[in-house]
Amino acid sequence: MKQRKKNSIDPHAEREAKNYANPVPSREFIIQHLTDVGKPMTLRQITALFELKDEGEIEGLRRRLKAMERDGQLIRNRRKGYGLTKKMDLVRGRIIAHPDGYGFLVSDEGGNDLFLSEREMRTLMHGDRALVNIIGVDHKGRREGALVEVLERNTQEVIGRFFHKRGQNVAFVEPNNRRISQNVLIEKLKQRGHAKHGQIVVVRLLSPPTKYNPPFGEVIEVIGNHLAPGMEIDIAIRSHELPHKWSKEVLAETKQFSRKIPQKLRQDREDMRNIPFVTIDGEDAKDFDDAVYCEPRGKGWLLRVAIADVSAYVKVGSAIDAEAKNRGNSVYFPNRVVPMLPEILSNELCSLKPQVDRLCLVCELAIDFYGRIRRTQFFKAVISSAARLTYDQVADVLAGNTKKFAQPKLLSHIANLYNLYQLLLKRRKKRGAIDFDTIETKIIFDNQQKISEVAQVIRNDAHRLIEEMMLAANVATSEWLIKQEMPLLYRIHEGPNEEKLTALRSFLKQKSLQLWGKDKPQAHHYAKLLERVKGRPDFSMIQIILLRSLRLAIYSSKNQGHFGLAYPTYAHFTSPIRRYPDLLVHRAIHHCLQGKTAKDFAYSNDEMAILGEHCSMTDRRAEEATRDAIMMLKCEYMQDKVGYEFDGSVTGVTAFGLFVELDEICVDGLVHVTSLQEDYYHFDPAAHQLTGETKGIVYQLSDRLRVKVVRVDLQEKKIDFVLAG
Repeated sequence: MKQRKKNSIDPHAEREAKNYANPVPSREFIIQHLTDVGKPMTLRQITALFELKDEGEIEGLRRRLKAMERDGQLIRNRRKGYGLTKKMDLVRGRIIAHPDGYGFLVSDEGGNDLFLSEREMRTLMHGDRALVNIIGVDHKGRREGALVEVLERNTQEVIGRFFHKRGQNVAFVEPNNRRISQNVLIEKLKQRGHAKHGQIVVVRLLSPPTKYNPPFGEVIEVIGNHLAPGMEIDIAIRSHELPHKWSKEVLAETKQFSRKIPQKLRQDREDMRNIPFVTIDGEDAKDFDDAVYCEPRGKGWLLRVAIADVSAYVKVGSAIDAEAKNRGNSVYFPNRVVPMLPEILSNELCSLKPQVDRLCLVCELAIDFYGRIRRTQFFKAVISSAARLTYDQVADVLAGNTKKFAQPKLLSHIANLYNLYQLLLKRRKKRGAIDFDTIETKIIFDNQQKISEVAQVIRNDAHRLIEEMMLAANVATSEWLIKQEMPLLYRIHEGPNEEKLTALRSFLKQKSLQLWGKDKPQAHHYAKLLERVKGRPDFSMIQIILLRSLRLAIYSSKNQGHFGLAYPTYAHFTSPIRRYPDLLVHRAIHHCLQGKTAKDFAYSNDEMAILGEHCSMTDRRAEEATRDAIMMLKCEYMQDKVGYEFDGSVTGVTAFGLFVELDEICVDGLVHVTSLQEDYYHFDPAAHQLTGETKGIVYQLSDRLRVKVVRVDLQEKKIDFVLAG
């Protein structure tokens, strides 16, 4: 059919025709025309504007407008006119609820979060997407919003404890996720299933909360008795609604894969099987998505980073792709993984196992004598990893313990990697990247799947070596795709906002310290301050405050640089098995290698913006779920240690007490202010101190304390301490 005049000048018409059987005007084209018209338009007016007469085209336009309304790009007024959200001074974003009832809206456009009062949060739940109007500034100086419209409900199921007492007509479920502050009402007898008082259940929401009513639901599954051992991870998965079951469509698609690479996928690829790539991972790693190789070239180096080519198997629009996007990332719990991709891909075809042919995208970097990337090239390749090495093995080799190393032929290659690492490390310091000393923990289980130990993970040079190689590949990828003018998901990390910067400077002033950079300090200012205070007894405290002044890293379609790493641009390329943004980057690289341009790419800038917000949400969701599970497991571990004494450090100071982290086992608990010695204690938020009014005793961040465990609450995931002695 001949294309209509209005549609023919749509700059994205080719992309729309490729993606849809009955293409309609692209989102960008609709926004452009609504901007030009300068006022909201009804469906009929927009249909006339684009000269659409075919019923299929009109229905396609209606669905697109509805999708744009759902995504917060448009809003429909009372006269049924579609207007641009930006023109109405509305802010769209994701809701972050606080356990105390209030919340925040994290804007899709970035910037400071909007505060939402408890009243505004009555109809909202954690994770919902909403449109909010800015109504002013609250007494704490925060921008405050009022709800205009709920764009998307995030919560369909809730896990929690079932409560029903004899004689009562109504039961309710208390959510395990503390960010969901509303209890779910179970109104009818048949909606209770076989749940008994006190059991942990899953509830499907039948209706969301309203201004006057709580959410209503029905019990669809009984998980088990309250606080039964072994339920921690199941509870965390369901509390945060992590997708963890494969659909019939996904399972059907996985059957097309075998453990061997199809011959047709090997075509048009560089044969790099003779290059001795190695993977370097943890002892218990199951998937290996990156392999590295390095050799000297003149006075510089040639680094090749081979990444599993997931995009060769997971096609745009497939059921596996839709589920991977929905999950956003793999979630790593102690002793269990909820993968982004089915096992045949994550643990087989896309896992770079030793001595097995695997499809890869190889990022080849020519690095000069000063550690600068002089040339970036990408190859579709077939590789065969020479060895699966562990961090401990490589660390031993780097320490000079080579006699027990099983593959002496690789020693020179490891030496090359280490020499390049040293060069990149110098470049990192010169760049001014921030390097915080953080402690990670690992939960070790016994044969009965009970926690036997909570141990610290010691980072060694092997960890740092791989990290630097991945950073080099990620930043080079971002720079390369920018040159191709491709829509891209950046991993951005903004500097401190005004409120946090003011609080930080107030704290530093009390310590006779200064953070340079005026209103816009850079990473190198942080790095210099950290270097200056090394060796001071209060170093740990200063580092904690500096770290907490920074914002969280997120995904965005807008390049705003990475503050902490001191990169002007940064994207994730190295883990497409476990992160959806990396898969999008791989697709962009493939697109460019085929000689195509941004116009006919499967994703527009607007779609990337939506994907960025979604992937940031799934990233936060995974972090919260793992943190909850680990805290529950640590509480279980501490149950039989009530009455025991431990040494620890103060990691948080609030008006209601001190948070203390125990040495070695890294378990946190609270010393409540009422349990401190007989005195009135006053909280100084600027100095992060509690000071006794009469005796003048001061408690502050990083103080060393000896505490006794007095209470462990599995339900609340809380541990209470008192000062020992």
